[in-house]
Amino acid sequence: MKLRNGFVLLLAGSLALAALPWLLSDFLLALALSCVMYAGLAVSWSMFCGATNYLSLATAAFFGLGAYVTAWGAGALPYGLAVVAGGLVAAAFAALVGAAVLHLRGAYFAVITFGLGELVRHSITYYEKAYEGTVGRIIAEAPESTTVYWTVLAVAAAAVATALVVRERRLGLALRGIGSDEERAQTLGVNARRAKILAFALSAFFAGALGAAMAVRWTYIDPPTVFNPFIGFQTVLIAMVGGAQTILGPIASAVLFSLLTEFLRLQFPYLFLVILGLLLIVLVLYLPGGIASLFVRGRWRRADA
Repeated sequence: MKLRNGFVLLLAGSLALAALPWLLSDFLLALALSCVMYAGLAVSWSMFCGATNYLSLATAAFFGLGAYVTAWGAGALPYGLAVVAGGLVAAAFAALVGAAVLHLRGAYFAVITFGLGELVRHSITYYEKAYEGTVGRIIAEAPESTTVYWTVLAVAAAAVATALVVRERRLGLALRGIGSDEERAQTLGVNARRAKILAFALSAFFAGALGAAMAVRWTYIDPPTVFNPFIGFQTVLIAMVGGAQTILGPIASAVLFSLLTEFLRLQFPYLFLVILGLLLIVLVLYLPGGIASLFVRGRWRRADA
């Protein structure tokens, strides 16, 4: 019943969001696009990291790979096919890398996954300079903004739907067991290696698909743009502020965070990152469980009353 209710809410929310292109100006639609993109990224990140307590900083690598699939396939691949291909390339890369590094934990895993983004960025830069004679790609023909918005919304909704299903299935139970005590989970019959690789690749698929979908928003794509570490860090912060163990928390946090970032960027163009950083420090110190913890506290209080 819980899963069914989740799908009903997801369908209602997706239909409401799908109507925004007819209701909003171009600026507000671009802001809504950013909110939806980060909601999808944060939910897909939480699907693996929130359950296992692994801190992955590889989102920028997966996002950039997806974007470059669109850039390389521009004119040859239909937009929808490029989005799916971007997700598959990112998932295959995540499975390959995950098989090699998912035995690491803590700071070691975080550093390795952050290095992935830099490794892929420099590899693509070298390839383009050495063999293509360029450092970027121009996307001459791009879909309309409404098409891009609906595509990003569809990918983000698919990420939420997948997270709902994983959460209620054996894979989700295995991931939560790994997050609580990986050795104990293995003694109880959980194939931790297979579960981690599968979930890591599944998470990467949606990050890559979102990168592929968003690539057409830039007329010119180069590695520093799409492999920007800020994309990965912002995704992690959104998920942690919202509550990485939940699904609704990262979605709500993505909206609040995107709106707050845009407001601060417009009002304090030279200080907005400093102000944003201070606000995040305060939230981490006084609300470590994220926004979702407020609802849990309220539920406990009502139960006690």
